[in-house]
Amino acid sequence: MSAGPLVDKIDPFKRSPKKKPKKSQGSSRYHSGSEADLQPLPLLKDVPAGEQEELFIRKLRQCCLGFDFLDPVADLKGKEIKRASLTELVDYITAGRGVLTEPVYPEIIRTITSNLFRTLPPSDNPDFDPEEDDPTLEASWPHLQLVYEFFLRFLESPDFQPGIGKKVIDQKFVLQLLELFDSEDPRERDFLKTVLHRIYGKFLGLRAFIRKQINNIFLRFIYETEHFNGVSELLEILGSIINGFALPLKVEHKQFLVKVLLPLHKVKCLSLYHAQLAYCVVQFLEKDPSLTEEVIRGLLKYWPKTCSQKEVMFLGEIEEILDVTEPAQFVKIQEPLFKQISRCVSSPHFQVAERALYLWNNEYVMSLIEENSAAIMPIMFPALYRISKEHWNQTIVALVYNVLKTFMEMNSKLFDELTATYKTERQKEKKKEKERDELWRKLAELEISHRRREPSAKPNATGGVALAKQSPPTLK
Repeated sequence: MSAGPLVDKIDPFKRSPKKKPKKSQGSSRYHSGSEADLQPLPLLKDVPAGEQEELFIRKLRQCCLGFDFLDPVADLKGKEIKRASLTELVDYITAGRGVLTEPVYPEIIRTITSNLFRTLPPSDNPDFDPEEDDPTLEASWPHLQLVYEFFLRFLESPDFQPGIGKKVIDQKFVLQLLELFDSEDPRERDFLKTVLHRIYGKFLGLRAFIRKQINNIFLRFIYETEHFNGVSELLEILGSIINGFALPLKVEHKQFLVKVLLPLHKVKCLSLYHAQLAYCVVQFLEKDPSLTEEVIRGLLKYWPKTCSQKEVMFLGEIEEILDVTEPAQFVKIQEPLFKQISRCVSSPHFQVAERALYLWNNEYVMSLIEENSAAIMPIMFPALYRISKEHWNQTIVALVYNVLKTFMEMNSKLFDELTATYKTERQKEKKKEKERDELWRKLAELEISHRRREPSAKPNATGGVALAKQSPPTLK
């Protein structure tokens, strides 16, 4: 049996075939389109009412065709025909009544699927930093934006029937939708956020699945990739979802807080989504104040050691949490929390120290501190007093003096006792330092004395040096 053209003999005089030009890759390319593929159809408003459904479906199918937007001059006529059709469909579904008949549901989802669902391309910049670099924008956005608008109007239409919609919007559809949240284009993620929120609100049967899949995305982000563009948008959706949780909270929801939301604090790019994350955490505590101790201890566990920017964010979140903390819960966490705040106040980075000291500007936090001053003042006082004498930044020194003044007004008797105790302890420390310095001085003198006696030693029979037996020096 012949092997066919796979093993043709090499002919040295045969010209090698021309290499085909590389096709443009990326999410902006769906199918190869041509101007011949699209022909203008009549306007929906120009045909009798009985023919509108058929024409509506024809236009939907026409809009399934994709174009290569990486080539800006390719298929200009076809692109314009599709853009005009999409614009008309958006207006039709918005203004029309009774246009969402059962036969159009699968056609609408097919149009949405063929346009939106695609493999997202790798970033143009392999070292892409979301905080520093500009994102790569979607080249096909002129069409994609209209498709997203059409999808939203479809879900928000008064005629939309979830009973029919659930036949075409299923778990597979939601899974593909969630994958698009990794798009670099913030405009697309913003639309996705609204779309997913509408789906969550209309399809009760998909709610648990959506939460589970978001949970999986976050776990993969935390423990594997540390890269996913849509974390902040997904957290924004969750903030709204958490707000609607019924009481008492399910075990599933509490586990999500402890095993997903709290570990999200340890990722390097926390600043990209911290505001949304803090909002979710506070929403949980407003629902169930008994979670306060677990949340605070979790934050202390993940407290950054070397990143001052993250420390400032943590302190901001602590203030938001304290704003909703009940006095009974505050007592449980005051000791470990203010030990950490004391360390922050002592930070050589002035922004960390400044943010920690700003807690005393919050009236509610001040009321909690005042109620528990007997426990908090002994923790904070040594650091504050030392900083007031030693810190290099005068703004910090001024803030510390204000806090010390506040403590003195809260409990003058305790303040005087702490001052006296601190001074006594400092005297003991200074005495120990002086004794240590004296000891080192005597050791240095003994070493010098010992070295001076070494040259007088005589060689013994074996050629070695016999040192006179001496008793070890004693220190007085």
